[in-house]
Amino acid sequence: MAKLDELPMLTPVAVPADNGNFSLVLGGPLYQLYLRTRLARPPLDLLSRRVIGLSLISWFPLLVLSVLGGRALGGVAVPFLRDVEPHTRFLVALPLLIMAEVFVHDRIGSIVRQFLSRGIIVPEDQPRFDALIASTMRLRNSMVLEVVLVVLVYTLAHWDGNNNCRWL
Repeated sequence: MAKLDELPMLTPVAVPADNGNFSLVLGGPLYQLYLRTRLARPPLDLLSRRVIGLSLISWFPLLVLSVLGGRALGGVAVPFLRDVEPHTRFLVALPLLIMAEVFVHDRIGSIVRQFLSRGIIVPEDQPRFDALIASTMRLRNSMVLEVVLVVLVYTLAHWDGNNNCRWL
């Protein structure tokens, strides 16, 4: 086993300014919607407002519809208020994912900078790395991609629910 001082050292490169501001969260249609609806302030302030707001937007209509349909407390094998799955999904998992946005935003920029400062990206690969960062930013900001993802989620989820297709 090689000693630490025998390992080859990579030469670090200077970190360009555009890679230092890399974020998968800031920007894009969803972030713009957050800003317009005042669920966020730049960069990612108002986390509790987003967690409460989005959880209620997703869970409360289900409660109202189940009450109106007479299925909130009875009338079916598992009434809505006794069904753990939707409560776990919309009141536990969704808030955790929303909170993860802040963690991802805080960590991903420093990780990208470390690729460069520690010499993981060698100077001859720097243009390709910059092109990959730019491509990722274009995908993050793509309204078309976000709409396609929403359509796929709703159509595949509907198909899964009606046809018991479990390949997802």
